[in-house]
Amino acid sequence: MRKVYSLLSLCKKAGKLACGEFQAEQAVKGGKAYLILYSSDAGETTKKKFRNAAVFRGVCCLEAGDKADYGRAVGKEEISVLAVLDQGFAEKLQKLVQETQTV
Repeated sequence: MRKVYSLLSLCKKAGKLACGEFQAEQAVKGGKAYLILYSSDAGETTKKKFRNAAVFRGVCCLEAGDKADYGRAVGKEEISVLAVLDQGFAEKLQKLVQETQTV
């Protein structure tokens, strides 16, 4: 997961990451999100909301990591949801997350 967090940090610095539920929701509704990542320790209501939004909008949605690690990666406290706003970053993150989950 270290590579995932490093790439999230880079994505944040490039301005291609919506952090937190509100920003992520706005990105999804605005059609700007290419990937939604939510933490394994996010609330069930949050998970369901973003899974449903992802299906409705045709956006990939993955569960990985935890709030504290997401927060450290993007320079905040704890974050449960992130939306990636760049297709290249989204594809690479999706690949990395899936590799770490199969190991």
